[in-house]
Amino acid sequence: MEFNVIFQLNEAQKNDLMELYHNAFWSHQRVRADVDKMLDNTNMIVGIESNQGKLIGFCRVLTDFVYRAILFDVIIHPDYRGQGLGKLLIDTVVEHPDLQQVEHIDLCCLPEMIQFYKQWDFTTELGEFRLMRRVKR
Repeated sequence: MEFNVIFQLNEAQKNDLMELYHNAFWSHQRVRADVDKMLDNTNMIVGIESNQGKLIGFCRVLTDFVYRAILFDVIIHPDYRGQGLGKLLIDTVVEHPDLQQVEHIDLCCLPEMIQFYKQWDFTTELGEFRLMRRVKR
């Protein structure tokens, strides 16, 4: 099966993204209006579409294009996992010409995904730095 890397989503693919989100534990409560706003304010969208145009993989990047970038929402449709599509997404991000100057690309992932991301030199060793989070109340 052939796949295409895309950098914007059409309306049908936005619906596909909602399906991907609704099937993931970390994003199942997202609503379309908020996702539309999120997409409008994301610096880089990377998607993978099937040869029928269905969105089957997705991630997004927020960045200043110089110092920092953060990778969010890496997701592959369950029916297409194990075919190298996650690797294709991350390869596309780390090799993208617009991100070559960026000093640090950060991401959050489940412990079982750490080994996957190490192939691109992502590390859990942050020296003295610690991630902090403020949660909306």
